[in-house]
Amino acid sequence: MSRLIVYPASADCAATPTLDTADGARMASALAGYGVRFEQHPLPANADSIDPPELLQAMATTIDSLKAQFGYQSCDVVKVTPATPNITKARAGFLAEHIHAEDECRLMIAGGGTFYLHLADEVVQVDVTAGDLISVPAGAMHWFDMGATPTFTALRLFTNPDGWVANFTGDAIALRFNLGDVAAAE
Repeated sequence: MSRLIVYPASADCAATPTLDTADGARMASALAGYGVRFEQHPLPANADSIDPPELLQAMATTIDSLKAQFGYQSCDVVKVTPATPNITKARAGFLAEHIHAEDECRLMIAGGGTFYLHLADEVVQVDVTAGDLISVPAGAMHWFDMGATPTFTALRLFTNPDGWVANFTGDAIALRFNLGDVAAAE
């Protein structure tokens, strides 16, 4: 289920949130206030079982529209399962707070995960599922939790031909927010 939860950054995930909603329109509106784009897109039937090349073709209209609208230069498909090689190490890297020089745009095709955005004095938790598009703006401090048993497929759209390039902040804030299963996964 898609969900948006906003916490004071000085707290942790046990704190009372200042906002908690699963309403897609309310999520989009609230996230727009932070400069984060959130949209819900229809997906082709059986999108989760389509091989990456066919998925790119099936989603071509959506991809081309996003490229034209936001200047993305490339798109790829990432599929992650608990059997993905080095998944524990990869998860640990995504869990560290980082920024990018470009927007991080993801359209979830299957499964899900959680983006955490450290914006000023708040931590914004966005649970994304199939059909959700999130675009974290360039320079926004954030991290991503794919869960202890990750299973998701997503389209990744890039303006940078080098793809995903992270600059880690070194802040330990991510350790305070909903990461209780990390030790068990390692």
